[in-house]
Amino acid sequence: MSFPEDRPRRLRRTPQLRRLVRESRLCPEDLILPCFVAEGLSEPAPISTMPGVAQETLDTLAARAEQAAEQGLGGLILFGVPAHKDARGSSAWDEHGIVQQALRRLRSQVGDRLLLLADDCLDEYTDHGHCGLLNERGEVDNDATIELYGRIAVSQAEAGADVIAPSGMMDGQVAAIRAALDEAGKTDAAILAYSAKFASCFYGPFREAADCAPQFGDRRGYQMDPPNRREAMRELELDLLEGADMLMVKPALSYLDIVREARDRFELPIGCYSVSGEYAMMMAAARAQAFDLRSAVMESHLSMRRAGADFILTYFALDICRWLGEEIG
Repeated sequence: MSFPEDRPRRLRRTPQLRRLVRESRLCPEDLILPCFVAEGLSEPAPISTMPGVAQETLDTLAARAEQAAEQGLGGLILFGVPAHKDARGSSAWDEHGIVQQALRRLRSQVGDRLLLLADDCLDEYTDHGHCGLLNERGEVDNDATIELYGRIAVSQAEAGADVIAPSGMMDGQVAAIRAALDEAGKTDAAILAYSAKFASCFYGPFREAADCAPQFGDRRGYQMDPPNRREAMRELELDLLEGADMLMVKPALSYLDIVREARDRFELPIGCYSVSGEYAMMMAAARAQAFDLRSAVMESHLSMRRAGADFILTYFALDICRWLGEEIG
């Protein structure tokens, strides 16, 4: 005699049955596309380590945003590549800075059809490539840096950002940004905190894309040490208490245990960032015919949703939207 619980494969027999009982799903509105917008470009500049990704001009970024809005994407997050860099990263809060220009243009073009997020950090803007101001010993000055993060946030919110995403991993950065936004009357601007951002080798291609590799040393003094799970929970809780509206784990694939525990412990929306190195690995493996790109991308991103991520920042966002449309069609 057979019993229903002995036959779970009955529900795997056809594509229709598998779709019906699927526990985790990918939807366009769950995806956020990272975009690099560079000052002084006349045409997009391809990123050699990230095939298919480029530094955008304001015009090509606008076209990309329109495509994203039409496909129902959740949003875009902007990273700026300025023409001018200095020790303080002053282009980051310039009202005429490249990200501020891009935000104003996109807000005018897409209105509320697309969520606009802005990365709040200094590494793309400093001539030394670190995420904050340096003291006389060449170390990042935490307290002086978070004051500037507040200035950046206000500038981005005034330009049209819906969400400010501080990524520098400075102590107290969320509280400083929330205070600055509230004081400026930007109380509606939300904060997506890069709460558990690990010092990962998988950021390598991003540093080419954003032209932000450190000129000396590394960022292990302020980004999280990869072996530490309990510390990640403390960082997530601190950002929650400081006023974050959403929490994020970065990178994604190597840290899905952190995503799962964060989902179990915290009520706030949880995101993860499928970073540049993850993109580059899958593209390289697919080009070497190690696997089918579409299958690998869908499986890996479903694993992020299964682990508990409410949304995913991913360079594959538009590809996933297209593939989802083909499945429905």
